[in-house]
Formats: sequence, structure tokens, C-alpha cells
Amino acid sequence: MSFPKDIKFTDDHEWIKIDDNIVTIGITDFAQSELGDIIYVEFPDVGTKFSNKDSIGTLEAVKTVADIFAPLSGFITEINESLEDNPELINESPYENGWIIKMKIEDIEDYGKLLNADEYKKLIK
Repeated sequence: MSFPKDIKFTDDHEWIKIDDNIVTIGITDFAQSELGDIIYVEFPDVGTKFSNKDSIGTLEAVKTVADIFAPLSGFITEINESLEDNPELINESPYENGWIIKMKIEDIEDYGKLLNADEYKKLIK
């Protein structure tokens, strides 16, 4: 299981990578392994505004459906359209090709409050 050091994590099992005030969001390697084979992603609309912890979409796996939560407040700037035809990219490459959405965040300081890799590892053990 991988825990990249250059990203942040949430207790809802999302990962977040920042570039200026745009964050890329996906689910962690741990989360995709727990869900199993992902077969469908329901995306939010680009431009939609969300607050921290709002449900911003769902992942459908063979055995369950899981919400994706906004890790920070902001609005959707992009969705990973590759997942519409290839949702299995989340299982194959959760931190690279399996990213789900990008958001422009309202308060960059909130990013610093997210979990680092070591804190996330402790959470899932």
C-alpha cells in the first residue's frame, strides 16, 4: 500500500494534492482496496460550489456505493473524464491516472490542516 509524502489525506480516505489554490482529489490506495473493483463514478457538475465534508459524488463498486466528500470548501474546476469509460483507473492508479476531480479552494490555509502521510497511516491501522 502506498502513501505518497507530497500529498495530504482526509479521515474520509481522500487524497489531496495542491498546485497554487487548485487541488486534485482522489481516493486513497487503502480506500480503493477496501471498495474493490470500481465500476462507475458519479461526478459533480463543473462550477458547482461545495463546503468541506459535502458529498460531491459517488463511487460504485461491485459490492457497495461510497460517497466522495469535499475535503475543502471551493468549487469544481475539472472532472477526470477518463473515468467515465475507465473507472477501473481508480483501482489501477489511485494517485495518478485515477484522480477524480479538481477544485479551486477558498482558503489555502485549510489545506495545511489535512493529514500528512504518517498521520493517515496511523488512522487506518
